[in-house]
Amino acid sequence: MLTLTDNATAIVTTLVSRQSDAADAGLRIRSTASETAGGARLAVQVTAHPEPSDHVLEASGVRLFIDEPASAVLDDKILDAGVDEAGSVSFTVLPQTV
Repeated sequence: MLTLTDNATAIVTTLVSRQSDAADAGLRIRSTASETAGGARLAVQVTAHPEPSDHVLEASGVRLFIDEPASAVLDDKILDAGVDEAGSVSFTVLPQTV
């Protein structure tokens, strides 16, 4: 199952609270293209609710809505996040260590 670092949890919480007033809002992660040699391409967006086929992950007060293709890619990963000097958020997908 996808896990989040403390940084990712804090950043997702901040993004969702700033971009949506919906009580059940969350961050939606979706696949934007089929897997290539460079790996799957993923996009994120704050949404008020999940799509009907999304997997919903709730952890540490954060709600993630993950589409089926992205869920398969992220199942055994760690989601990390950071903010640069300009305020841009970036997400990194890391392997889970055994």
